[in-house]
Amino acid sequence: MSIPPHSADAAASRRYFIKQVSAVCGLASLSAATPAFAKLNTRRAVSFVHTHTGEKFIAHYFDGRCYQTDCLRQVDHLLRDFRTGEVHHIDPSLLDILFDLQVLAGRDASFEIICGYRSPATNALLRSTSSGVAENSLHLVGRAIDVRLSGFSTHKLSALARDLGRGGVGFYAASDFVHIDTGRVRSW
Repeated sequence: MSIPPHSADAAASRRYFIKQVSAVCGLASLSAATPAFAKLNTRRAVSFVHTHTGEKFIAHYFDGRCYQTDCLRQVDHLLRDFRTGEVHHIDPSLLDILFDLQVLAGRDASFEIICGYRSPATNALLRSTSSGVAENSLHLVGRAIDVRLSGFSTHKLSALARDLGRGGVGFYAASDFVHIDTGRVRSW
């Protein structure tokens, strides 16, 4: 890795560093906003249990230097559309948000998956029965997840997610889950 040219702009140096780390790890890019707690040199793992399939998985998805490609493929499979079996790439930044939420909640519990990736057919089906399903949902592109954190209030989880200020957060009290995505910052 080469040293960036001298610059008074610290933000430019930071972007340069992140691009270089991305290249070393074989990634196309990292999120422009570095996660608050998921620092570049921190090992990260998130535990899941899928409420519809019963599958359990502990995703050791970042080794302190790089996202782990094999693990991310397993996450893609776990978060597949369980209705159709279709698999889609899941945005690793979504995992970073979940990791940070675990840190903030002080919990080492599993995230209960309600919905990860959603195929166009499933999204259309759900839209026909519910007004709460967006036509262009970020679930369609692997950038959203609906979860609970085992043994932790979903109301508190949604508040922590909103406080992170990264992506969208929806609280569905009646269904007892929180929608988290890597889109623009918003809440409902």
